Amino acid sequence: MKVGTTWTQEIIWTMKYNPNLDHPDQGLPILERSPFIDADMLFPKEFPPELAEASKSFMSGFLKHCPGCDPKDGANLQFGAAIPEPRVLKSHLPLSLMPPTMLEEAKVVYVARDPRDVISSCYHHNRMFIYGQFTGSLDQFAEVFMNNDVIYAPYWLHVKEAWEKRDHPNMHILLYEDMKKDIMSELRKLDQFLGTNLTEEQLENVKKHTSFGEMQKRDYLTRLEGEAKAPFMDEEVVKKHGGFFRQGKTGDGKKRFSPEILEKADEWTRKHFNFGLDYN
Repeated sequence: MKVGTTWTQEIIWTMKYNPNLDHPDQGLPILERSPFIDADMLFPKEFPPELAEASKSFMSGFLKHCPGCDPKDGANLQFGAAIPEPRVLKSHLPLSLMPPTMLEEAKVVYVARDPRDVISSCYHHNRMFIYGQFTGSLDQFAEVFMNNDVIYAPYWLHVKEAWEKRDHPNMHILLYEDMKKDIMSELRKLDQFLGTNLTEEQLENVKKHTSFGEMQKRDYLTRLEGEAKAPFMDEEVVKKHGGFFRQGKTGDGKKRFSPEILEKADEWTRKHFNFGLDYN
């Protein structure tokens, strides 16, 4: 979570289905093209009226692909199972909570990021979304994160599980820092892994369409159609600090922590990321 998964999700969907930027569904929110299969646990089974209104477009797609299904049984999971193969699915779950045969049956792209930047981004996320409702400081959130008291924690073990599978032919690991440094190089590697065989012009299309600026313009989570407010967002946090696509930068965590918390986060990173992935 908050390592660049939505960015990668859009990259992969665009590489597979929209390299010429002419797919009729490209204007739909990404979650209506590529389901986030564990999203159901983040929301109540019965949406309050304001959330139900905001989910009309998604529910229309759900009912189209899942006739007769009950969204209370997990709309995103059922949606993911129903859309035609080959499909692009997103999850924040660690490998240990995914099907044990997954790497034998599907290609897996795993994204990791410097934990200090993950903390900073998660802090904003948990203040912005009303289901997060975190009201403390960044330093306080960093303590919570390092104590593994956030969803999908512990982060270091999450990454370690994937890193240990990095040599599997169906596993491809992306590092957020490498993507920011040289996205074309990472797109070429991903193209080879996915077998999409894109031309240089198509890769340039993918680069442009999935750039931070372009995805920020299409920030369907912070804003709904037109200028309507998203009911699951804290509007004041969004106005003051940005929406779902906030900065798209590296090194933000180190700049924002207090000296005491930065020292603690550096030590936590050295202690836990000692399995071959260097974030020192």
